[in-house]
Amino acid sequence: MAKSDDQQDIPVWAYEKIELKNPDPLWMDKGNQEKEELFHLLSRFGVKQVEHIGSTAIPHLPAKPIIDLMASVSSFEEVDQIAERLYLHHWHHVPPELDKQPWRRFFVKVKNDKRTAHLHLMLDGEERWEKQLNFRDKLRENPHLVEEYANIKYKLAQEFQNDREKYTEAKAEFIGKVLRE
Repeated sequence: MAKSDDQQDIPVWAYEKIELKNPDPLWMDKGNQEKEELFHLLSRFGVKQVEHIGSTAIPHLPAKPIIDLMASVSSFEEVDQIAERLYLHHWHHVPPELDKQPWRRFFVKVKNDKRTAHLHLMLDGEERWEKQLNFRDKLRENPHLVEEYANIKYKLAQEFQNDREKYTEAKAEFIGKVLRE
C-alpha cells in the first residue's frame, strides 16, 4: 500500500507494532546507561534528575523492549535547544501537537528504525512525576501486581497490536487501581 502525501515524512518507528518481550535483566543496566547519558546531556539545561520508569524498570515484567525515562526541567523554553542536543545522540523530538500530551515534551531514541528508548521531559512539580515513581515502586515491591499487570499487558498487546495510543489508554484502569491502593 502506497503512503499518502501526508504520510511521506512519517518515520517507520512511529507505527511499530506492539511486541512484548519476556523480562530481560539487562533492561535495568540499559536503563542506568540511558539515565547517565541523558543526565550528562541535559544537566546544562537544569536537569537534576533522570529516572528509569515503565515496564523495563520493573524486574520480571514483560515489556516492549523500550527503555522509558523521565527528566524534569524548570520550563520548556529551551526545548528546541534540548532537541538539537539530543538529536545528535539519535533522539527524535515528537512535537506536542502530535504527542497530544501538553504536560510533557516527548523524545524517542531510534536505532535501525526501531524505538530503543523514550524520554518524558516534564516540568518540575508535574504531578505525573510522583505517580510514575509510585507505580514503578509498588510493582517492584509486589510480585502479584507484576503478574496481574503482565496478564493485562499480554491481552491488550494482542487486542491493540497496531494502536499504541489505545494500548496505553487501556492500561490506565489498572494503573489507577494500583495508585489508589
